[in-house]
Amino acid sequence: MASSTGISERAQTGFAKSAAYDQHRPAYTSTVVQLLLENLRVSGVKHAKLLDLAAGTGKFTIAIAAREEQYEIAAVEPHDEMRQVLEEKKLSGVAVLAGKADSIPVEDGSVDAVICAQAFHWFANMEALREIHRVLKPHGALGMVWNIEDYNAPRGHKATTAWEGKLHDLTWTFQDDAPRYRHEEWRKVFDKQTKSTPLSLIIPSDQLFSLPLAETREAFEVRLSKEKLWERYNTLSQIAMLEGEERKNTYNAFMEILSSPDVEVDENGNVVAHGATTVVWSGKIPEDGRDGLGDTVGTP
Repeated sequence: MASSTGISERAQTGFAKSAAYDQHRPAYTSTVVQLLLENLRVSGVKHAKLLDLAAGTGKFTIAIAAREEQYEIAAVEPHDEMRQVLEEKKLSGVAVLAGKADSIPVEDGSVDAVICAQAFHWFANMEALREIHRVLKPHGALGMVWNIEDYNAPRGHKATTAWEGKLHDLTWTFQDDAPRYRHEEWRKVFDKQTKSTPLSLIIPSDQLFSLPLAETREAFEVRLSKEKLWERYNTLSQIAMLEGEERKNTYNAFMEILSSPDVEVDENGNVVAHGATTVVWSGKIPEDGRDGLGDTVGTP
């Protein structure tokens, strides 16, 4: 169900505490930022035009706005509160715009790269994919990146430690119909673009981006107090929405897990937690049949 802003009620409510999200969600390492920009072919390109789609409070926007390339950045975000946090940062070279993935307020073929940080799973559908394709230059590319702690990973993920495995199991008890990275449903839209039809032999398929998707991961480690780790956990939209007894019970379950004997605590009393940043990218397929990364369609 969509709210009056056109985004899902789950997202509207779950990210209402935008200042807390901005404070407690992790930033992106310089190596991750560099890797993604290199594979989008915009690293070192002065004044390249980038679209930060569903930019949120600007966790990734900050990283690209600080680069020596002096990118021209359009940061598009539909959630009013999150967009306000981003606007207040007054980042140089960044135009903050209201808009959605299926209605992006930029011109056709006007951006060199589209980046979706911590967001693509919310709008992984053909309407959004066509819109992203529309705004990219003929040889532009789409990049997606997620910071994912062990506790928020896909179902089959093996957590680094036993206690993080228990926290992972707790996270999976919160089932709803909202799209989540950990469900991995977002991948399916790229397969949908190549589904064959009886006319496939006559009419080219509706393939917009090259396959297979390129993907890599970078492990990370954080050290936070138990309360700060709870505050980070609380930025997950399905946790942020909890109220009353359910919220109290979840907090108690969380703290009980953090009291497990295998929890590593450093000399400052901080809990050592683990995760990984997933980086995914794909080139736009323009009319000449070559993707934005220089390969012909179908080239592995």
